[in-house]
Amino acid sequence: MTIIDPLGDMLTRIRNAQMRRKSRVSTPGSKLRGRVLEVLKSEGYIRGYSLTEFGDGRSEFDIELKYYEGQPVIRSIERVSKPGRRVYASVDTMPRVADGLGVTIISTPKGVMADHAAREHNVGGEVLCKIF
Repeated sequence: MTIIDPLGDMLTRIRNAQMRRKSRVSTPGSKLRGRVLEVLKSEGYIRGYSLTEFGDGRSEFDIELKYYEGQPVIRSIERVSKPGRRVYASVDTMPRVADGLGVTIISTPKGVMADHAAREHNVGGEVLCKIF
């Protein structure tokens, strides 16, 4: 089965697993997914992740979800730029989530990073998703 939007698929798997209070969720591996997971880990939204390599070029991420007092740390996670409609933002027009309490993940020429890091590096790019 072909996945049209791999990043959207991963975000949906995380959202669904947290609604069911799962401690772990797995998703097929890719470079973009790994970079987004690294941002989620560094920002404290997930406990961690591990990559499992299968023989024939396939890989899979095992994501450890994070909860605080029984509630998911991620309250909302949504895809902004979709395959049918890409959304780009410059440094000046970069969106803020919940007045800076949330994080926007941006794909920039300097790599995938959180919105505050993109502002520090003075780069814009494609707005991948918003997390709060």
